[in-house]
Amino acid sequence: MTAPQVLPQKPDALKALFPVSKPVIGVVHLKPLPGAPRYDGQPVREVYAAAAADARTLAAGGVDGIIIENASDMPFSRPDQIGHETVAGLTAACLAVREVVDTPIGITCVANGALAALAVAKAVGAGWVRVNQWVNAYVANEGFLNGPAPEAMRYRSHIHARDVAIFADVHVKFGAHAITADRSIAEQATDAEWFDADVLIATGTRTGSPTEPREVDEVRSGTNLPVIVGSGLSPEQVPALFRSADGAIIGQWLKVDGKWWNPVDPRRVERLMEAVAKVR
Repeated sequence: MTAPQVLPQKPDALKALFPVSKPVIGVVHLKPLPGAPRYDGQPVREVYAAAAADARTLAAGGVDGIIIENASDMPFSRPDQIGHETVAGLTAACLAVREVVDTPIGITCVANGALAALAVAKAVGAGWVRVNQWVNAYVANEGFLNGPAPEAMRYRSHIHARDVAIFADVHVKFGAHAITADRSIAEQATDAEWFDADVLIATGTRTGSPTEPREVDEVRSGTNLPVIVGSGLSPEQVPALFRSADGAIIGQWLKVDGKWWNPVDPRRVERLMEAVAKVR
């Protein structure tokens, strides 16, 4: 089945960002930032040092990209309530990572902070942002969320950040999709391409939950854009998922004991990249 052509074909954003096929992007899950409920007043340099340490381990293990996320700021603010302190803290953490690795970096600002992520990306020279709900609407843990694409793309143009790619989730995890239940995953993928995303992401249902190969295939059937896995990858799943996927974002499995809040485990990074090398 050929995906519908809804816009003129654009350059492949993955190829522009990464010099390898099927790139693997490791996640740096930041400790709580100032303003978040779990932030206990510790010196912020400790937060940034932990981020830099994880980035070094990921880069040393051979990942192709690193995405930095304010993952410990739960319960996450709604997009219009993300504070200046969060943007400042995320920016400083990214700069700390940039000081210690040359690996390309991206930004996730949860929950669905597309404009905040674009501002950080522009400030630190990041190559992409991940937006969990790019188009349409769904009921998230944070409540009803609208896709920010129209405002975000105008903001990206306003700050002259057209070189920052949009990685958009399709059928995003952590949410109810009753609002779009009459639209297939393929149709939702077409919607994301129509609203000018650059790379689409197929996910599981929660952080670390496996992404099924059939979901990758369903997203692929609705788009001409690159499609990557966004959750739950392990070495054992690489052969099946990378038959269809163009790459992956992986966080939880790479951590000590497979817990996302733990430091990155260098042995796990090595195991994963060995599995990926076999299918490239």
